[in-house]
Amino acid sequence: MRLLSVLLIPALAAAAILPDAIGPYHRVSSGAAELTDPAVWQEYALRSAETGAYENGKSRLAVTVWRLADTTASLAAFDWQRPAASVPSKAAPLAAETADTLLLVHGNYLLRFSGYKPAAGELDALVQDLNNVDTTTLPILPGYLPATGLVPNSERYVTGAAGLAKFDPAIPAATAAFHFGTEVQIGAFHGPKGDMTLAIFNYPSPQIAIRKIADFQELPGAMAKRTGPLIAVVVSPPDPDQAERLLREIEYQAEITEDEYIPTRRDNLANLILNIFILIGILVGFSTLSGLLVGGFRALARYVRHGEEPEAMITLHLE
Repeated sequence: MRLLSVLLIPALAAAAILPDAIGPYHRVSSGAAELTDPAVWQEYALRSAETGAYENGKSRLAVTVWRLADTTASLAAFDWQRPAASVPSKAAPLAAETADTLLLVHGNYLLRFSGYKPAAGELDALVQDLNNVDTTTLPILPGYLPATGLVPNSERYVTGAAGLAKFDPAIPAATAAFHFGTEVQIGAFHGPKGDMTLAIFNYPSPQIAIRKIADFQELPGAMAKRTGPLIAVVVSPPDPDQAERLLREIEYQAEITEDEYIPTRRDNLANLILNIFILIGILVGFSTLSGLLVGGFRALARYVRHGEEPEAMITLHLE
């Protein structure tokens, strides 16, 4: 693992992300951010990581920014790096703060400020200069965690074996089967007999979850439930009754999208009438132009023949 960290740091140090100034603070130094658990960062597809020291007189500001693969990875990193004593912040839709720190997500970027929390305008100026920002929506899997008894800031989002071994080692990676593209939401829950960890595994289809549920049920002390493509698992709970109540709260909500006909300009009666008049105008113009061309040709033929009439036109004496 140490070797992996050494190999990653030179690549991450190459990309400069932080600006020269943030509000009244000016950068005095910058460099590659130190990485702990690089295998987890690798699962989040960390692209670059930079830390910078800023000064404003005697005031100090430390900033760390991580650029990850996508918004799912930034959510996972946010859950991981969020201080246990933090509270939600209004600085961004996904943000947390303590007395002197601010952690927030902007697309696929995770930013941490220590010593000074930038104002809204200063943050806007900073994030506008970020490159290759991913704007995909956040995953909905965290919404399946029950709210009752959830330990604040205990949520963890897992996308691979290293993250699962770190945040819920009671479940083997082979059982999770990440080669299916599995993603996991983990949370800790308080109980009168002790805390327990709930993990919700999201598979690409209900058929895969049906095949996998037996593997989870075979784990020693495990209680597992399948609902749609989700499998919820609690391993060796101190209170099986509470674990059963937690599992009962998890129900997959399928989203059905119906095709909706979108009217076009052709469906507008006014446009239809307007197009009819346009067509009439085109036909009248074409007829007029055709008559002028025929008359002009006959006049030219009369001029060339020195007044001699060209061949008479065929006429129908309908009168």
